[in-house]
Amino acid sequence: MTIKTQVAIIGAGPSGLLLGQLLHRCGIDNVILERHTPDYVLGRIRAGVLEYGFVDLMREAGVAERMDREGLVHDGFTLAFQGRREHVDMKGLTGKSVLVYGQTEVTRDLMDARKASGAPIYYEAEDVQLYDFLDGKPRVTFTHQGQQKTLECAYIAGCDGFHGVSRKSVPKDRIKEFERVYPFGWLGLMSDTPPVEDELIYVHNPRGFALCSMRSHTRSRYYIQCSLAEHVDEWSDDRFWTELSARLPEDVAAKLVTGPSIEKSIAPLRSFVAEPMKFGNLFLVGDAAHIVPPTGAKGLNLASSDVYTLYHALRGACLDGRPELLDRYSEIALRRVWKAERFSWWMSMLLHTFDDDAFSQRIQKAEQDYYTSTRAGLTTIAENYVGLPYEPVV
Repeated sequence: MTIKTQVAIIGAGPSGLLLGQLLHRCGIDNVILERHTPDYVLGRIRAGVLEYGFVDLMREAGVAERMDREGLVHDGFTLAFQGRREHVDMKGLTGKSVLVYGQTEVTRDLMDARKASGAPIYYEAEDVQLYDFLDGKPRVTFTHQGQQKTLECAYIAGCDGFHGVSRKSVPKDRIKEFERVYPFGWLGLMSDTPPVEDELIYVHNPRGFALCSMRSHTRSRYYIQCSLAEHVDEWSDDRFWTELSARLPEDVAAKLVTGPSIEKSIAPLRSFVAEPMKFGNLFLVGDAAHIVPPTGAKGLNLASSDVYTLYHALRGACLDGRPELLDRYSEIALRRVWKAERFSWWMSMLLHTFDDDAFSQRIQKAEQDYYTSTRAGLTTIAENYVGLPYEPVV
């Protein structure tokens, strides 16, 4: 069976669904392929801090009603270190804020919009293979419900994550990869307990990093730095809460409300970039092209800026007769990618505990002191956290 469309989108995570929604609303046909079930996709626990650029893109896609109603606007956050607490007033320093709204809810809203639109999406698409994208006549083959199908298209958007088929389909001599793996992970716990404070708290402690986050007024998300040699089964809820309390400032720990975990997992930290992000008529988007450590809250937000850039380039190519805009996708996207990689790396180095020499420890302390003691330093943190502007595709 042969299906024809303008854009084949590989992956039905937030980036694939958002790109599909934006293209559908402007009349560009697209088909989404996802190898997992909808429940599996929704079950992936991910970030919950949205930059203003992502929020605006959700509104442009027509899927922001619940996000605007239930999301929590945050005007700042706290850095705690050396027995001090320093507030980063994002709103006062940049005029912008972030929105706390879980990635699971973003995905649910986009799934509902896709279903309501009637635009085609194939879940449990097996044996997905990409062909001829370097020759200008891309096609995708896959098996769905036992039937082999061929998807003929003009363009392929690889939104299928770090382990997906899209990047793996690129010849190795055409792609260059940059990577840094960190010597620790994050142990995260989610609980139906009220957040310890109204804003996020990032903590540097000799015992290790900690983060107090949230998904709503009644659901909290906490993280602590841990060894990659540890297994989540070694961490009972009681052990987690005890260790978290030991790392938090005393006044914060005194207010901590504990409870049973509803999710608990360990995630490794990695910085990764693949260059370029365009290969003929194949475009890599989000985690298919880059990974950031979660310290800067940039993963989903960086995927969103890729979607923005590719969406506007595809609009130009498909609707305005300007295919040359697609040639700028990788260049534009990578400029923002590397700035977000830098910030995420910097926040990780600033706040985690390393087995470093005394010189490196003093440098870390000096960084903490300098960036929180001057308006210029705090502004640098704030403008990166709320998100750098999206670059126009012209």
